Amino acid sequence: MSQAGESDSAAVGERDCPGLYRGAAAPFVQAVQDGAELREQHWGLLDVVIAVALSIIVPSLIVGLELAAGAPKNGSVVILSSLITPWVGFGLWPWIATERRGNGPRLDLGFTFAREDFRWGILGGAAALTLGSLVALITEQFTGPFDSAAGQAITSANVPHWVVYLFAVLAVVGAPLMEELCFRGLAFASLAKFSQGRGWAPVPVASVVSAALFAAIHLEPIRFPLLFTIGLVLAVVRARTGRLGASMIAHAINNLIPIIGLVTGTVWLS
Repeated sequence: MSQAGESDSAAVGERDCPGLYRGAAAPFVQAVQDGAELREQHWGLLDVVIAVALSIIVPSLIVGLELAAGAPKNGSVVILSSLITPWVGFGLWPWIATERRGNGPRLDLGFTFAREDFRWGILGGAAALTLGSLVALITEQFTGPFDSAAGQAITSANVPHWVVYLFAVLAVVGAPLMEELCFRGLAFASLAKFSQGRGWAPVPVASVVSAALFAAIHLEPIRFPLLFTIGLVLAVVRARTGRLGASMIAHAINNLIPIIGLVTGTVWLS
């Protein structure tokens, strides 16, 4: 399939394959068009609720146990576990749900890459940084300067340099993979299916609600407008390509710039 045909596969599939929900992942659409034997998808909004719940409950339990065992609140163990443990909900549950009650994350959620995803990922990353910076500037007029909770934790903690470097890698590589599986993968697809079944506009609803969920789950009210804007950009990239590859790249680029500033401030200038 040509690159142009590949990028439009989701839109073509929606017209040519009756019963496909709007916003279906491009690999799933292609599999339908190819006549592959696919399992009926029995995952949905309940799995989104479970994923979000796990992303809150698991870190709370783990960090609580670490603090009870005497770990410093701003120590290396607590900071790193606070970043990694939400991935049980963000990444592991969408994987399990689609493997057990669908066709796996590659087909059902578009967890794959194509050559054109790098172009769309770079464009999406630039858009997220530009629009996010504009929204942040506007927000600061009302709230004053602000930073992410993770950034504040690292800059205020006396942790070894290797922890900062590891945190940077996890934020630029791990977080985009795990969070995109949840929000532009499971949440976007579940919301699109739910909306189509009720005659609503599936892609706009999925884009807006998944972006709001993405912003809310960070539990940082001041940064909600910024995170919502970034989530919308990532959802547009996901809808345009029909895969998670481009949104993962865009997410990584968006995280990279502040992470460079974080490393510069906490390691290179220390």
